[in-house]
Amino acid sequence: MIKRVLQNTFSLLNVDYVKLTEKWNYLNVISPYFRIYYIDDGNGEVSDPSGSLKLEPGYLYIIPSFTLCNLHCNGYLSQYFVQFFEESANGTSLFARSRNVSKIKATQMDIDLFKRLLEINPGRGINRSDDPKIYEKNIFYKEYQELNNMQGLASYLETQGILLQLMGRLLQPQLHRKHEERHAPAKIAETVGYILVNLQQELSVTSLASRVNQHPDYFSRLFKTFTGQRPVTYILEKRIERAQYLLATSRLAYSDIATQTGFDNLSYFSKSFKKITGMSPSVYKKQVYTVGFTL
Repeated sequence: MIKRVLQNTFSLLNVDYVKLTEKWNYLNVISPYFRIYYIDDGNGEVSDPSGSLKLEPGYLYIIPSFTLCNLHCNGYLSQYFVQFFEESANGTSLFARSRNVSKIKATQMDIDLFKRLLEINPGRGINRSDDPKIYEKNIFYKEYQELNNMQGLASYLETQGILLQLMGRLLQPQLHRKHEERHAPAKIAETVGYILVNLQQELSVTSLASRVNQHPDYFSRLFKTFTGQRPVTYILEKRIERAQYLLATSRLAYSDIATQTGFDNLSYFSKSFKKITGMSPSVYKKQVYTVGFTL
């Protein structure tokens, strides 16, 4: 019997029930954590580079970490929400294949889960401001982590269980789309996993092809067929994604982040980062942690 080990756990930041107005109107929000909303009244809108979704009663919405989005309330909107970090043993996000905002029809169980999560985690709302530029700050992340450390074992396990259930529900559409695609050969699937846990290493097409006993040209074509990208492009995007996480959640120097994500030098790292994200590492870090405290 093969034992399957869960690779992903979650670190709760905030959970609350709020009533919003047209003041909830924020552009270019990009966060190092996940958001899940359940809308029970009113309407609004959330958009990402791929399009926009109406926030409407009766639906669950998920905004994956590092998804650039805009948030807007048309006048009145009430919602349950939870925000949390995803922690992965192998460095791979559950939503690594898709960072788009998505929605599903909520069930009564989903609603009950939100209410229970709020019940066992009282006082975990965002009390400073609903502006991400104010509450997204490293010192506040540490503050909430301390609250998690103080949580009793029973409440901690139940919180993890609820977050797993909600993530499982919202991951289903992603998995459904993946099943509609052609099943990737074992050698390609294994290579993708190898890349994700070895981003700091040299990852040439020749060496990757050699690992699975294939000619580099054939390997590259096969890789693109089942991932949609050439290996070089895929590796670069995953390295930048990991760099985004490190910039947002650590105080590592840019040179250290470059080394940990497999770049030979800081100049090449900065150039590649700007090519993928549209901004330099310093501008990105400033955007994530800008604090304009104007309540």
